[in-house]
Amino acid sequence: MTWQEYAAAWSRLHGGFDPETAAPVVRGWIRLAYRGGSLLGRLGVGPGAVTAAGLVLCVAVPFAALLGRPGLLLGALLVLLASCADALDGAVAVVTGRVSRLGFVYDSVADRLGELAWLAAFWVAGVPGWLAAAGAAVSWLHEYVRARAAAGGMDGLGIVTVGERPTRVSVAISGLLVGGLAGLLHPGWETTVVQVAAVAWLGLGVLGLAQLALAVRRELSA
Repeated sequence: MTWQEYAAAWSRLHGGFDPETAAPVVRGWIRLAYRGGSLLGRLGVGPGAVTAAGLVLCVAVPFAALLGRPGLLLGALLVLLASCADALDGAVAVVTGRVSRLGFVYDSVADRLGELAWLAAFWVAGVPGWLAAAGAAVSWLHEYVRARAAAGGMDGLGIVTVGERPTRVSVAISGLLVGGLAGLLHPGWETTVVQVAAVAWLGLGVLGLAQLALAVRRELSA
């Protein structure tokens, strides 16, 4: 499959968003996923296996956090690898012609479980349970509202909010990485850093949910 064919297929799966018009970083990430997916496809690796591998990496994150400050650094690496797997499973499905509605469901469920594991790692690192739970609830509600709006007739994504999954990935990696480094330099600071990351996750999630709610109201009430 050529890049042009892949970009067209990717666009159809993402509400008509053309990757060629994306920001350079986003466009580069999509091209990287295309190349990685093409390689895995040639090796006979299926999209389901990539999704499962990503979920296993996510589940390992809170266990890594149990190791203390060095474990937070390991957790950041695991989240990064899991996010790569999340990009690659869809790419493998497209380039191998194995895109399916069931695979879409599996991928979505794996994403939500993975985010729950990242927040569990925050909790292990000292984030209050209510804050981690609130972050999870807002993220899940964000995706639920979009899914119900799509079922109700909303075209495409509706709007790309500040609380999308890439934001959650960035916050998780940054919180664990900076927290681990801060803790190694100044013992005790890791908890403060991870708590700030959890607050950022929740705050951006609430703002993103508000953006999405307004977009849904505007489109479905027209």
